[in-house]
Amino acid sequence: MKQKSYSLMLVVILILSIFLGGCKKNPKERVEDPPVKEEEELIIAQGADARTLDPHGSNDQLSARVMTQIYDTLIYQNENMELEPGLASEWIQIDETTYEFTLKEGVLFHNGEEMTAYDVKFTLLRGMESRQVSGVLGILDPEKLVVYDRYTIRIGTKAPFSPVLAHLAHSASSILNEKAVTEAGENYGTNPIGTGPYRLVNWVQEKMIHLEKFEGYFNQDARIKSIKFMIIADGENRIAGLEAGEIDISYDVPPIDIAIIEKDEKLNLLRTPNFSITSVGFNIERGAFKDIRVRQAINHAVDMAAIVEAVYYGVGYQATGPLGPNVWAAHQKLVPYKYDIDLAKALMEDAGFGDGFKATIWTNENLQRIDIANILHNQLKAINIDLEVKVVDWDTYLDVTESGQHDMFLFGWVTVTGDPDYGLYSLFHSSQVGTGGNSTFYKNEDVDILLDAARAETDLDSRKEYYRIIQEIIRNDAPMVFTWVGEDIIATQKNVKGFIQHPSGTHRLNTVFFED
Repeated sequence: MKQKSYSLMLVVILILSIFLGGCKKNPKERVEDPPVKEEEELIIAQGADARTLDPHGSNDQLSARVMTQIYDTLIYQNENMELEPGLASEWIQIDETTYEFTLKEGVLFHNGEEMTAYDVKFTLLRGMESRQVSGVLGILDPEKLVVYDRYTIRIGTKAPFSPVLAHLAHSASSILNEKAVTEAGENYGTNPIGTGPYRLVNWVQEKMIHLEKFEGYFNQDARIKSIKFMIIADGENRIAGLEAGEIDISYDVPPIDIAIIEKDEKLNLLRTPNFSITSVGFNIERGAFKDIRVRQAINHAVDMAAIVEAVYYGVGYQATGPLGPNVWAAHQKLVPYKYDIDLAKALMEDAGFGDGFKATIWTNENLQRIDIANILHNQLKAINIDLEVKVVDWDTYLDVTESGQHDMFLFGWVTVTGDPDYGLYSLFHSSQVGTGGNSTFYKNEDVDILLDAARAETDLDSRKEYYRIIQEIIRNDAPMVFTWVGEDIIATQKNVKGFIQHPSGTHRLNTVFFED
């Protein structure tokens, strides 16, 4: 929808958006100290720090970007989401719940230990006990993890589970060294040992993560000796670093800065359709948000199309449901909530909240989400909701939303496996409430039954029908306001080559090199 067709409300939103981002610093000004760039060193900037480098300690993209360099999985999903051998040289399906994996021999961990089937079994058993990644590994049956010899293991699920191989390619399935985990104990998240192309040298939290090439890597040799992930919260400073040549790759390029990158002959702009959805979530166990009418009222009171235009400058488009259109079972005909203030007011009145209430919305330091939160603060005044905006660091944000201390929150979710189970189960199954990914604390018995049935079904059309019904129920229950279908926007120096874009938003960097 073109800007000129919007109502007066859009004009107000656009003015507000300009105000929120209007006091722009000179792009050459710096807040953080610039990274010191050495020869054969790749400098990467991202907007927030990793939460942990333990694959079972968190299921967030910022951590996964780094962990992908440190660890390997049994199998990989390439940029076309096709399965390729990783630590396993081959695999065969034994029956409807069991696969047998043959491991590559001579693969070394960073501590010099050889990777064996015993490490694989240890890893998967440990992951199954973690609430943070139960949506990925909870489908496995511990009784069906059977080691036949040092390089052969059978892995089974509790019931037939169609996307099991995609789950074994997820970063939560990264293979750990039992000795290293045991020795590090509770400190393992800051002392990771993997088989990946890079090993951890130093982690100055909230500042920098330094990795160096692992000379004993079994697969494609890394072409860059050293990688530094610099934590630069301010998007303008990330762009300034690119312009100055201090940063080689920048994640999280703000849409407002796309034109700057495109005009700079020294830089490349990479835009990739992905599996991500940005949404506004409600904690439906708190106060007024327990009432479905209040949640539906807010959906009707938010002019989301206008927000998307104002905040994302035409990048991406308004979401209509919990799955992005690139996920094969996305409900393409799901009807979005119509922007209708009169209907929103009527629903609030019917729920007994005609006079409104106070609430708090939480977000991390992502600039676009801050802008959305501030616009929501203004829009929801129309139905007498006094919305306070809380902006906190990434780790605090996860703690608050996982423990249920929030009323509302802004978040993004990436269906990294490309399968709808990953995009729906963690967010909406009652078993995943809190640390499992379900931060709306949504519980619907029918949805639970359908999600369980869909993951056990092997027929693709039948699975798609289950997911169609699930998406319609969720849309009606309104635990969220579905906001934005995005794309990955990454900028690099022109001399950076070999960077392979991936729809999951995480990238293996051992293929990257500098062109002379």
